[in-house]
Amino acid sequence: MTAVTPQTPADEAPTRSMFASLAVPNYRLYFAGGLLSNVGTWMGRVAQDWLVLTQLTDHSSTALGTVTGLQFAPVLLLAPWSGVVADRFPKRRILLVTQSALLVTAAMLYLLVATGTCQLWHVYLLAFAQGIATAFDNPTRQAFASELVDAPLLTNAVSLNSASFNAARLIGPGVAGLLIAALGVGPALGINALSFVAVIIALLALSPEALHPAPARRGRGALREGLSYVRHRPDIMIIMAIVFVLGTFGMNFQITNALMATQVYGAGASEYGILGSVMAIGSLSAALLAARRSRPRLRVLLGALGGFAIVTFALALAPSYPVYAVLLVPTGLMALTVLTTANAAVQLSVTPAMRGRVMSLYMAIFMGGTPLGAPIIGWIGDAWGARWTILVGSIATGLAFLAAVAYIMGKEGLRLHLDRRQPLWLDVEHLSVDPTALPQVPERPAHVDTSEVANR
Repeated sequence: MTAVTPQTPADEAPTRSMFASLAVPNYRLYFAGGLLSNVGTWMGRVAQDWLVLTQLTDHSSTALGTVTGLQFAPVLLLAPWSGVVADRFPKRRILLVTQSALLVTAAMLYLLVATGTCQLWHVYLLAFAQGIATAFDNPTRQAFASELVDAPLLTNAVSLNSASFNAARLIGPGVAGLLIAALGVGPALGINALSFVAVIIALLALSPEALHPAPARRGRGALREGLSYVRHRPDIMIIMAIVFVLGTFGMNFQITNALMATQVYGAGASEYGILGSVMAIGSLSAALLAARRSRPRLRVLLGALGGFAIVTFALALAPSYPVYAVLLVPTGLMALTVLTTANAAVQLSVTPAMRGRVMSLYMAIFMGGTPLGAPIIGWIGDAWGARWTILVGSIATGLAFLAAVAYIMGKEGLRLHLDRRQPLWLDVEHLSVDPTALPQVPERPAHVDTSEVANR
């Protein structure tokens, strides 16, 4: 395979304004709606976990792991088809449907709790229904960033989306903890339901003329084409392997924080909610730092993965609640550095017409591992204790880091090239990768159906 010659050395890549994408009106609207919704989402997650752990069960980590697994199982099961849908239909319309569905399921859980009729099987059922909506929402939402901003701003937009998510994570859990302690879980769940209205309003307010829609994929073979495309991209496959291990064994803090807070440190709802906010300090810092990078770097991704393994090992052994809380800051920093770098790298290195399908596979690999990992982590918590739920993730991600480094170093001719056309590309001369075997998809359509664009 012929090496891709970099136009600009990675170390000389200029940084850009941290909030450059906010100058785009459509993105600014979407960002504002997403931020409000994300705050509600984090409040809802904390409230749901506290409901299951303290009201519907006697601190059962297995039940908590089952709820988490049910939320993410559809992401794995429906990923191939959700990506096809994202590439075939207008993304804004898909998001309006999925966000409305999430609003309905969140409102139903609130009503069940408010009327005192909620049972564990209700939470299981609604978690699975939310998972179905999320399965179609995630790849569409990820790919939609490229329609809101031009290509040079895509890395910045992806990073700001992560910043929004983690700024909400900074606010939501703490507010939820205080609200639960004062009024119970019902109000927090009600705020989560209302928060989806913010995204729906933002989507309706977007200017269709300012969007940059990718060409719609019509006809048969779309699913097979997407799988073939990824199979011939070893750079993307390495990233997906890393995020699979991280998502399956390392990113289970929805479970581990709850178990450590209640079982190890004997903390209450307020202290549990604060842990999520403290972790978000590191996550938000990572997202804002990523927003300044003009392009993703593989060495940043690998360094953060190794750092995550080390920090979480110390986290599992934390002797007290304050030490545990402090260590959550670098944990969030390392985790989000891996995820923002991986996400931007995958989005920037694929052709627009394939982005929905590739991102659906990416999200399936990352989030789809949760149905496998969450019940296992929950069982480990019941069998071996809360500290082992974190140690398992530390060991798994450490092994993934060593395997990735060994794989890259062990392949003569395997090296990283960074340029504007392929922000993260591995030149793998000895892996028998033929670039002509990649599906040939045009970057831009010869003609865009302006009537369809206007209807968006």
